Amino acid sequence: MPNLYRIGGYVIFFWSNEFNEPIHIHIAKKKPTSNATKIWLTKSGGYIIANNKSRIVKNDLNEIFDVLSIHHSDICEEWQRHFKTDIKFYC
Repeated sequence: MPNLYRIGGYVIFFWSNEFNEPIHIHIAKKKPTSNATKIWLTKSGGYIIANNKSRIVKNDLNEIFDVLSIHHSDICEEWQRHFKTDIKFYC
């Protein structure tokens, strides 16, 4: 599972076995876990919270989204590279 970014004590990553879903990321405190928050990427460059299992507070999520919005296309490209697919789903 590749780690993409570290933002304010949180790690942003993909689970390597989730290639058959639309592009999304997981966010967890300090290290990747199975209870990570799942975030879907939208076509407009935004993010939708699929679940917040790691219970990240809203202010932290907003700060993370601000940083990630700059990297939206990079995340899409990395997804395609990692999962060896040209399927773009939402990107």
